[in-house]
Amino acid sequence: VQLVESGGGLVQAGGSLRLTCVASGNIRDMHFQGWYRQPPGKQREVVATINSGGSIHSPESVKGRFTAFKDDAGAAMYLQMNDLQPEDTAVYYCNAVDELLRMDAWGQGALVTVSS
Repeated sequence: VQLVESGGGLVQAGGSLRLTCVASGNIRDMHFQGWYRQPPGKQREVVATINSGGSIHSPESVKGRFTAFKDDAGAAMYLQMNDLQPEDTAVYYCNAVDELLRMDAWGQGALVTVSS
């Protein structure tokens, strides 16, 4: 499974962006697990997780502002980010698992920069 992200960029505080993660390869045995981010100089942290039943969980820092969802075909996942703040500046990664190979797959990362 390969994941390709798009949609990052520079936005002013209060603005919105949507990240897209498109999967290719053996998507039949793949399911998306969620979105993560790595702020400058900090460790990677979870933004949204999606379990096998489709339930989505997010930390309080982004709840109510960020929404993760998938398309009906299961080949793409999105992260809608509203009311962005400078502390949301980070490289954002999508994550999926290949159930057949029992391996995680990661996108290449999308830089989101929020100016004050």
